Amino acid sequence: MWDILEITHEGTTDVKRARKHALIQKCKLFRMQQEETIANVQIWFTHIVNHLIGLRKQFDKEVLNIKILKCLDRS
Repeated sequence: MWDILEITHEGTTDVKRARKHALIQKCKLFRMQQEETIANVQIWFTHIVNHLIGLRKQFDKEVLNIKILKCLDRS
């Protein structure tokens, strides 16, 4: 029963893999949009990273910090 609930809630291995790859791509292409606040950027970036961590993707904190700093608008 537990296996059925887990697959229903989280999806199959293929679904998890596809979701993980889509989120990795979203993370790579993540950029601050015009007129977007830094708070909103941080919320969206944290949302993406947390979902990836839930899918067992590990990140180095330094890499995440550099990524968020590079995606910010110069203004």
